[in-house]
Order: sequence, then C-alpha cells, then structure tokens
Amino acid sequence: MRKTLRYPGIYLAAGLSLFFFGLFKFFPFEALTERATMVRAAEIMAAAERTLLECRERRGLSPDAATDPNRTGLVGVETSPISTTLGNIEAKRTTTNPNCAGLVVRLLNEARVKEGEAIAVGGSSSFPGLLLAVLSAAKAMDLDALLICSLGASQWGANDPRFSWLDIYGCIAGGAGNGGRVIALSVGGEGDTGLDMSVEGRRFLLEEIRKSGLPLIEEPDLQRNVELRSRLYKENARGKRIAAFVNIGGSWANMGTDASVLGLKPGSTRVRDIPPPERRGMIQEMARRGVPVIHLLNIKGLGARYGLPWDPSPLPQPGEGDVYRRSPGSHPLVMTLIGAYFILAILALALFRRP
Repeated sequence: MRKTLRYPGIYLAAGLSLFFFGLFKFFPFEALTERATMVRAAEIMAAAERTLLECRERRGLSPDAATDPNRTGLVGVETSPISTTLGNIEAKRTTTNPNCAGLVVRLLNEARVKEGEAIAVGGSSSFPGLLLAVLSAAKAMDLDALLICSLGASQWGANDPRFSWLDIYGCIAGGAGNGGRVIALSVGGEGDTGLDMSVEGRRFLLEEIRKSGLPLIEEPDLQRNVELRSRLYKENARGKRIAAFVNIGGSWANMGTDASVLGLKPGSTRVRDIPPPERRGMIQEMARRGVPVIHLLNIKGLGARYGLPWDPSPLPQPGEGDVYRRSPGSHPLVMTLIGAYFILAILALALFRRP
C-alpha cells in the first residue's frame, strides 16, 4: 500500500527554505550590482588625475611631495588670498581616491537615478576631489550633471590662485568633465560673496568668473540665492527630471543657516526638517521638492559608513576596497526574492493543508 505524506505543505515549505538558503549563500549577487559601473567611474577619475598631473607639470606647478604624496594634483595650499576657512589636509587627500567616484555611483543608484537623467550638483571648491568624483560618476552613468560651484576654498582645497577649480575643470574637460556642465559660479565664502576673503582674493575670483563667461551668482540674501539656483537648475535641465541633488562641502547657499543641517548623515541622507525659507539652503529646498539628497561632507564619517580608507598612500586601484562590498541584503533583487520566498511558503502551507 502506497504511503502518503501527512503534511505535504510542511515538506514543500521546508524544500523552499533549503532552496532559498542555498541561493542566498552561493549565488554571486555582487555580480548583479552596480560594480561594473562603479569601477568604470573610478577608472575615469584615475585617468582624469593623470591628465591633471600632466596639465600641472606643463605649467610648472608639480604637486608638492609633502602635501600631495600621491601626485593627484588635487591638493591645494595651506593659505592663499582665495582661502575661506580652515581645512583638514587628510580629509582632502582622502577624497582624491578614485574609488570615491565608485561610491558616488553607488549613492546615485540608491537614489534610483537612471541613465540619461539630470542631477543637480552644488559644489564647493574646498573638495576638488569630490567634484571630480561626481563628474566621473556622471560620465560612467551617462547623466547630465548640472554643477553650480563656488570658487573660494578652504585650506588644501582648490585654493591656489595659480590653479583654481576653473583651471582643474579646464584640464579635465575632455575626460571626466564630459560628465557634467558648470552652469554658474559664485565667489563662495561668507554670504556666498566672499565677505570673509581678502579684497585681493575676492577681486581675483570675480575676474576669473568674468573671463569664464559663466553666470555669476552674487546674492547675499539666502532665500533669493536659493531661488536663483533652483531656477538655473530647472532651466539647464532642459525638460529632464532632476533625479537627485548632490551637495559637496559646506557652502552657505547649499547648507542654509538652520542648525538641523548639522545632523545630516554623510552620503545618502534623509532630510527630515525643512526650515522656513529664510534659513533654507539648497539641501532642504530640494528635499522639500521630493528630490533625493546625497550629502558629501564629514569625510571621516563618510569613509566609516561606506568603507573608504582614510588618507591612503598609495591610492587604491580602481575596484579595490570595502566600498565595493555592498551587503547583499540591501540589493533590490534580494528583497524581491525574500518576498517571493514568504509568499510561496505561505501558499504551500495553505494549499496543502490537511482538513
């Protein structure tokens, strides 16, 4: 006489559990992530740094071995007429790691940015490495990065008048620079108008902006400054959806003046507090409009959160490092499979339930 299983649903559910356990344990989910694009972005940034080094050497401005031992050409000077605030040299050198571009790809994917879309970038010249990383990621992802940049910079940023951010951008415009467009410039610093700079430094930057032919933002009223930037982003997006806002550094116009901004996590961040317009920077304004925000500040915290090494020498090769070891549990496909497992297990138990 043929035996039948008393509780077939339980056995089927157990079989499903074993199948999904093996799938999660042995299937290379990492290969299905954005790793290839991340590595491509890092390679673009590494190539841009080589181009930048050649450009500097042609001008007789070879990087100082003591301050820029990796010869990236992205580390400035301790002080100059266009310096704004104090800066940490180790933080600046950390952001010259080409794998920062790979991290930006990961963050943009987390924000669900798609190929061909536009991203708004509010950048400070205090972190030329991060500016280059975002442009490299945009090129790798085929995005239109719309950059509004302040030219004043903190210590060790792009604060050398002989080689400011405009010089850096000009050198890499045929490479990583193809990933974005500088759509406007400001002097930066206090009030976004260089009130904390020397008269000489402010005059120099205004002349640099005039020669560039790009629009100048010179608006000390925060609310009107944010409105102007918002309009410039919209006009230059040319009908494309602005899929994310990337803040680089701690500029007044992007951060605003409300203390709540100090609590934002570096990287992918959720802006919970939207202050009134007179204290609202571009970060909060974009969040108010439902645009995902990526906050590239607090470099020590950024590295700890995403696996970027602190002040490495030599620099890691593109594709190396913990930033590429994304937790499989955070991948959308994994979440879908987990949902499918529970649904199938419940169906198995329900359909084969004995009366």
